[in-house]
Amino acid sequence: MDQAALLTDLIRKACAGDEGALQRVFEATYQDLRRLAHLRLSDHQRGPVLDTTALVHESFLRFVKAGELSLEDRHHFLRYAGQTMRSVIVDYARERQAERRGGGAKHVPLTGRFAEAIDADEDLILRVHEALEELSRHDQRMTHVVEMRYFAGMTEVEIAGALGVTERTVRRDWEKARVILAAALG
Repeated sequence: MDQAALLTDLIRKACAGDEGALQRVFEATYQDLRRLAHLRLSDHQRGPVLDTTALVHESFLRFVKAGELSLEDRHHFLRYAGQTMRSVIVDYARERQAERRGGGAKHVPLTGRFAEAIDADEDLILRVHEALEELSRHDQRMTHVVEMRYFAGMTEVEIAGALGVTERTVRRDWEKARVILAAALG
Protein backbone atom coordinates (compact mmCIF):
# COMPACT_ATOMS: atom_id res chain seq x y z
CA MET A 1 0.00 0.00 0.00
CA ASP A 2 1.49 3.39 -0.96
CA GLN A 3 1.83 6.29 1.47
CA ALA A 4 -1.18 8.22 0.14
CA ALA A 5 -3.46 5.17 0.39
CA LEU A 6 -2.12 4.38 3.88
CA LEU A 7 -2.76 7.94 5.01
CA THR A 8 -6.24 7.92 3.49
CA ASP A 9 -6.97 4.69 5.40
CA LEU A 10 -5.70 6.26 8.65
CA ILE A 11 -7.81 9.38 8.06
CA ARG A 12 -10.92 7.27 7.55
CA LYS A 13 -10.21 5.34 10.75
CA ALA A 14 -9.66 8.63 12.61
CA CYS A 15 -12.97 9.95 11.27
CA ALA A 16 -14.63 6.80 12.58
CA GLY A 17 -13.42 7.72 16.07
CA ASP A 18 -10.15 5.79 16.35
CA GLU A 19 -7.99 8.14 18.45
CA GLY A 20 -4.90 6.03 17.80
CA ALA A 21 -5.42 6.52 14.07
CA LEU A 22 -5.73 10.27 14.60
CA GLN A 23 -2.38 10.27 16.39
CA ARG A 24 -0.84 8.27 13.52
CA VAL A 25 -2.30 10.76 11.00
CA PHE A 26 -0.58 13.53 12.92
CA GLU A 27 2.70 11.61 12.98
CA ALA A 28 2.47 10.77 9.27
CA THR A 29 1.73 14.37 8.26
CA TYR A 30 3.87 16.14 10.85
CA GLN A 31 6.69 17.03 8.47
CA ASP A 32 4.21 18.26 5.82
CA LEU A 33 2.41 20.36 8.42
CA ARG A 34 5.71 21.78 9.72
CA ARG A 35 6.76 22.68 6.19
CA LEU A 36 3.44 24.40 5.53
CA ALA A 37 3.59 26.25 8.85
CA HIS A 38 7.20 27.28 8.27
CA LEU A 39 6.38 28.59 4.79
CA ARG A 40 3.48 30.57 6.18
CA LEU A 41 5.43 32.07 9.04
CA SER A 42 8.81 32.52 7.32
CA ASP A 43 8.16 35.92 5.75
CA HIS A 44 6.22 37.44 8.66
CA GLN A 45 7.21 38.65 12.09
CA ARG A 46 6.81 35.94 14.65
CA GLY A 47 6.23 36.60 18.26
CA PRO A 48 7.90 34.57 20.97
CA VAL A 49 4.80 32.38 21.30
CA LEU A 50 3.75 31.56 17.71
CA ASP A 51 6.34 29.69 15.72
CA THR A 52 6.28 26.75 13.34
CA THR A 53 6.01 24.13 16.07
CA ALA A 54 3.39 26.08 18.00
CA LEU A 55 1.27 26.53 14.87
CA VAL A 56 1.44 22.82 14.00
CA HIS A 57 0.68 21.68 17.54
CA GLU A 58 -2.16 24.16 18.04
CA SER A 59 -3.62 23.06 14.70
CA PHE A 60 -3.48 19.42 15.81
CA LEU A 61 -5.16 20.25 19.11
CA ARG A 62 -7.97 21.86 17.14
CA PHE A 63 -8.26 18.71 15.00
CA VAL A 64 -8.66 16.69 18.18
CA LYS A 65 -11.17 19.14 19.70
CA ALA A 66 -13.19 19.15 16.49
CA GLY A 67 -14.45 15.71 17.44
CA GLU A 68 -15.91 14.05 14.40
CA LEU A 69 -13.84 14.90 11.36
CA SER A 70 -15.29 14.13 7.97
CA LEU A 71 -12.09 13.97 5.97
CA GLU A 72 -11.81 11.80 2.90
CA ASP A 73 -8.12 11.65 2.00
CA ARG A 74 -4.72 13.36 2.25
CA HIS A 75 -5.79 16.24 0.00
CA HIS A 76 -8.90 16.90 2.04
CA PHE A 77 -6.77 16.73 5.18
CA LEU A 78 -4.35 19.35 3.81
CA ARG A 79 -7.27 21.60 2.81
CA TYR A 80 -8.62 21.30 6.35
CA ALA A 81 -5.13 21.95 7.73
CA GLY A 82 -5.02 25.20 5.74
CA GLN A 83 -8.33 26.30 7.24
CA THR A 84 -7.20 25.34 10.72
CA MET A 85 -3.89 27.18 10.37
CA ARG A 86 -5.81 30.23 9.21
CA SER A 87 -7.99 29.99 12.29
CA VAL A 88 -4.98 29.64 14.61
CA ILE A 89 -3.14 32.57 13.02
CA VAL A 90 -6.21 34.83 13.08
CA ASP A 91 -6.99 33.93 16.71
CA TYR A 92 -3.37 34.59 17.64
CA ALA A 93 -3.41 37.98 15.90
CA ARG A 94 -6.66 38.91 17.67
CA GLU A 95 -5.27 37.81 21.02
CA ARG A 96 -2.07 39.83 20.53
CA GLN A 97 -4.07 42.92 19.56
CA ALA A 98 -6.32 42.53 22.59
CA GLU A 99 -3.27 42.24 24.85
CA ARG A 100 -1.74 45.39 23.35
CA ARG A 101 -4.98 47.31 23.74
CA GLY A 102 -5.29 46.64 27.40
CA GLY A 103 -5.98 43.08 28.34
CA GLY A 104 -6.00 44.04 32.02
CA ALA A 105 -2.35 45.06 32.01
CA LYS A 106 -0.69 48.43 32.39
CA HIS A 107 -0.47 50.04 28.96
CA VAL A 108 3.10 50.68 27.82
CA PRO A 109 3.24 51.86 24.21
CA LEU A 110 5.79 50.22 21.95
CA THR A 111 7.75 52.45 19.68
CA GLY A 112 9.99 51.84 16.73
CA ARG A 113 9.88 49.85 13.52
CA PHE A 114 9.62 46.45 15.21
CA ALA A 115 6.38 47.34 16.98
CA GLU A 116 5.00 48.92 13.81
CA ALA A 117 5.87 45.78 11.82
CA ILE A 118 4.10 43.54 14.35
CA ASP A 119 1.00 45.77 14.34
CA ALA A 120 0.93 45.98 10.55
CA ASP A 121 1.31 42.21 10.15
CA GLU A 122 -1.48 41.38 12.61
CA ASP A 123 -3.76 44.06 11.18
CA LEU A 124 -3.17 42.67 7.69
CA ILE A 125 -3.93 39.11 8.83
CA LEU A 126 -7.23 40.24 10.37
CA ARG A 127 -8.16 42.35 7.36
CA VAL A 128 -7.41 39.45 5.00
CA HIS A 129 -9.50 37.16 7.22
CA GLU A 130 -12.47 39.55 7.09
CA ALA A 131 -12.12 39.92 3.31
CA LEU A 132 -12.02 36.12 3.00
CA GLU A 133 -15.21 35.83 5.02
CA GLU A 134 -16.89 38.04 2.43
CA LEU A 135 -15.26 36.18 -0.49
CA SER A 136 -16.41 32.82 0.88
CA ARG A 137 -20.02 33.92 0.46
CA HIS A 138 -19.42 34.15 -3.30
CA ASP A 139 -16.74 31.56 -4.16
CA GLN A 140 -15.72 28.79 -1.74
CA ARG A 141 -13.01 27.33 -4.01
CA MET A 142 -11.30 30.68 -4.39
CA THR A 143 -11.40 31.06 -0.61
CA HIS A 144 -9.79 27.62 -0.21
CA VAL A 145 -7.05 28.62 -2.67
CA VAL A 146 -6.25 31.73 -0.62
CA GLU A 147 -6.35 29.81 2.68
CA MET A 148 -4.01 27.14 1.41
CA ARG A 149 -1.62 29.55 -0.27
CA TYR A 150 -1.66 32.49 2.17
CA PHE A 151 -2.31 30.80 5.49
CA ALA A 152 -0.79 27.33 4.91
CA GLY A 153 1.93 28.25 2.40
CA MET A 154 1.02 25.43 0.00
CA THR A 155 2.28 25.38 -3.59
CA GLU A 156 0.02 25.54 -6.64
CA VAL A 157 0.67 21.84 -7.27
CA GLU A 158 -0.36 20.92 -3.72
CA ILE A 159 -3.45 23.13 -3.87
CA ALA A 160 -4.48 21.68 -7.23
CA GLY A 161 -4.19 18.16 -5.80
CA ALA A 162 -6.09 19.08 -2.65
CA LEU A 163 -8.94 20.69 -4.57
CA GLY A 164 -8.99 18.24 -7.47
CA VAL A 165 -8.48 20.96 -10.09
CA THR A 166 -5.68 21.87 -12.49
CA GLU A 167 -2.76 24.10 -11.60
CA ARG A 168 -4.04 26.57 -14.18
CA THR A 169 -7.36 26.79 -12.33
CA VAL A 170 -5.47 27.42 -9.08
CA ARG A 171 -3.42 30.21 -10.72
CA ARG A 172 -6.58 31.75 -12.18
CA ASP A 173 -8.41 31.58 -8.83
CA TRP A 174 -5.36 33.02 -7.06
CA GLU A 175 -5.15 35.94 -9.49
CA LYS A 176 -8.89 36.66 -9.22
CA ALA A 177 -8.74 36.41 -5.43
CA ARG A 178 -5.77 38.79 -5.28
CA VAL A 179 -7.68 41.40 -7.30
CA ILE A 180 -10.83 40.99 -5.18
CA LEU A 181 -8.88 41.06 -1.91
CA ALA A 182 -6.79 44.06 -3.01
CA ALA A 183 -10.00 45.97 -3.70
CA ALA A 184 -11.49 44.85 -0.38
CA LEU A 185 -8.34 45.79 1.52
CA GLY A 186 -8.23 49.22 -0.10
